[in-house]
Amino acid sequence: MRRHSSLPPEPAANQGTRNDWVTLKTLVPYLWAYKWRVLLALTFLIGAKLANVGVPLVLKHLIDSLTLGPNQTQAMLVLPLGLLAAYGALRLSTTLFTELREFVFAKVTQRAVRTIALKVFRHLHALSLRFHLNRQTGGMTRDIERGTRGISSLISYALFSILPTLVEITLVISYLAVSYDIWFSVITFVALASYIAFTVIVTEWRTHFRRTMNDFDSKANTKAVDSLINYETVKYFGNEDYEARRYDEGLQRYEAAAVKSQKSLSILNTGQSAIIAVAVTLILWRATQGVISGTMTLGDLVLVNAFMIQLYIPLNFLGVVYREIKQSLTDMERLFSLLDQHREIADSPDAKPLQTSGAEVRFAHVNFSYEPKRQILFDVDFTIPAGTTTAVVGHSGSGKSTLSRLLYRFYEVDAGSITIDGQDVRDVTQDSLRHAIGIVPQDTVLFNDTIEYNIAYGKPGAGKEEVVAAAKAAYIHDFIESLPDGYATMVGERGLKLSGGEKQRVAIARTILKNPALLIFDEATSALDSRAEQAIQAQLKEIAQNRSTLVIAHRLSTIADAAQILVLDHGRIIERGTHAQLLALDGAYAQMWARQQARQDTGGSPAAEDGLDADVAAA
Repeated sequence: MRRHSSLPPEPAANQGTRNDWVTLKTLVPYLWAYKWRVLLALTFLIGAKLANVGVPLVLKHLIDSLTLGPNQTQAMLVLPLGLLAAYGALRLSTTLFTELREFVFAKVTQRAVRTIALKVFRHLHALSLRFHLNRQTGGMTRDIERGTRGISSLISYALFSILPTLVEITLVISYLAVSYDIWFSVITFVALASYIAFTVIVTEWRTHFRRTMNDFDSKANTKAVDSLINYETVKYFGNEDYEARRYDEGLQRYEAAAVKSQKSLSILNTGQSAIIAVAVTLILWRATQGVISGTMTLGDLVLVNAFMIQLYIPLNFLGVVYREIKQSLTDMERLFSLLDQHREIADSPDAKPLQTSGAEVRFAHVNFSYEPKRQILFDVDFTIPAGTTTAVVGHSGSGKSTLSRLLYRFYEVDAGSITIDGQDVRDVTQDSLRHAIGIVPQDTVLFNDTIEYNIAYGKPGAGKEEVVAAAKAAYIHDFIESLPDGYATMVGERGLKLSGGEKQRVAIARTILKNPALLIFDEATSALDSRAEQAIQAQLKEIAQNRSTLVIAHRLSTIADAAQILVLDHGRIIERGTHAQLLALDGAYAQMWARQQARQDTGGSPAAEDGLDADVAAA
């Protein structure tokens, strides 16, 4: 059997360090997927700007036509009517082309947002358990929300604000250079260059304030969400004020960063207004001099003034747009950094679907560690024959639950191999592997949806009859029917509206519905009372018939009839055999059995003797 080297822990995302051009380069392919719509939208954009620039030109000729001599009365009656019609048509064309551009490009924007959001969602599900154990849900969800909103803002501002403004600036400067004194073009160009340079420099200076605001916002939101998710724990210890203070600390930092950001914004706005004011004043001074000297008409004066007014409005908005674009890029950095997260567990290029013919499981000399300095499993070697039950027992931290995580391929083994019917789990697709395994975990977490939805989750698309049959098999149907809303009852966040035993029976029902080839029971009845446990245990034995089953147990009485029992201690198998054989050995298993029997005689809990499995703490 070939040996695979384990991958290193996945690196943390470099959030906030992506170059803006890298972020844009990541976005462009999603837009270019609809290149014909993009090109058509750009055509409408240019048409709108040509019509917009044409409006002052028509206005100039209209004014000049009204200053004709007394012998040109008839021309005065005909020409202005045509110019007025052209003026109205150009005004309408500007709006029409703009709306056509928005209409054509709307699908491109929304599809890009949808595609990227879905890709991030899929990628997060593809990341290893190691990433999800370390994540901060509140901050991550806020990053995704801001990032997807930033995509829409970036597309809207960059393509429909900055680009049209640049097109209009080019047309205006070109016309001024050809038709008038060169100083008009020089003043306009210098003013625009100064405006853009000032905006870019100051906005770059302001960007770190925005990043700081985002960081504090995410951290404050993380604390708030974490506190609300653990509402009961907060109430148990009466720590509402403590949680409020922790949240307020984050809000205070956000407030300080927001104030600094607003101060810098005021500096930017003042500087931009000063540059525009000076430029407009100089342009009008040159135009007035031209009218006085007779080199320009009143229409020319109105034309130049109209051009500057038309440029002033988008230029003033250009500063806001640039800031919004920088903000959007900052927000998108954190979204795309999630896509940069390394997929620790990935299917090999030649991975094939798992083919089961009995589901014999083989752990061959497996070594594993969550961290390089702390090894969890040492040369674990055993086989679960097809259609039989193997139980694993041991004290907390001995590595029991790690076996199920490796079998599900949440992590890669450091050495050795795990096979199902002779197929290395690293050589088959993860989807087919996990479809072949069903688990009833010790800590059952449900979706905040109905009981029916949570049971049907074991087999998406299952009919109501199948759900009811699974619920009956898990001895929870009568309880569900006793509820006012029956199967439509909402279970609350993480299923907190149900008791531990009720949640565990829902988990059993959805595993029954899944009907897998391989079963894992990770202390599947730990939250049940003795009467319910006996009924469920009998049902679990029934559904485990003719299936390979791995049982992780604390209550030894529940696995006494297993075909094979493994005793784990500090990641090593120290004993193996049937219940009778292990008792005859009079070793670790026999001692655990004796202690549990003694505790049952005194009314204690067997699980309390051995403690809850804490392998996950090592992750």
